[in-house]
Amino acid sequence: MPLYEHVFISRQDLSSTQAEGLIEHFGTVLSDNGGNVIDSEYWGVKTMAYKINKNRKGHYAFLKTDAPAPAVQEMERLMRLHDDVMRILTIKVDEHAEGPSVQMQKRDERAERRERR
Repeated sequence: MPLYEHVFISRQDLSSTQAEGLIEHFGTVLSDNGGNVIDSEYWGVKTMAYKINKNRKGHYAFLKTDAPAPAVQEMERLMRLHDDVMRILTIKVDEHAEGPSVQMQKRDERAERRERR
């Protein structure tokens, strides 16, 4: 099955448990349609570059999945219909990176960054 990575932003006035509940909800939608959630991460509340639906901040979530295309389409359809989800991004990848995403790594672990002057 193809591998996908999904990032979605939910409204800022949700609690963190509600935002994590959305991750579980959309994971069950995938598994009900024959897919599999390999890994999920809750990135927390982050400030966005511009306002979306009068919101300056949002709860960011990240999913690594292994699912057929119809399951991904159904999950995206339900995300678009959900009132709490503001934006979604789905990317098809060849393989998933090992370990946590860049957002979850500590700054000390990011050795590839150059030093500031």
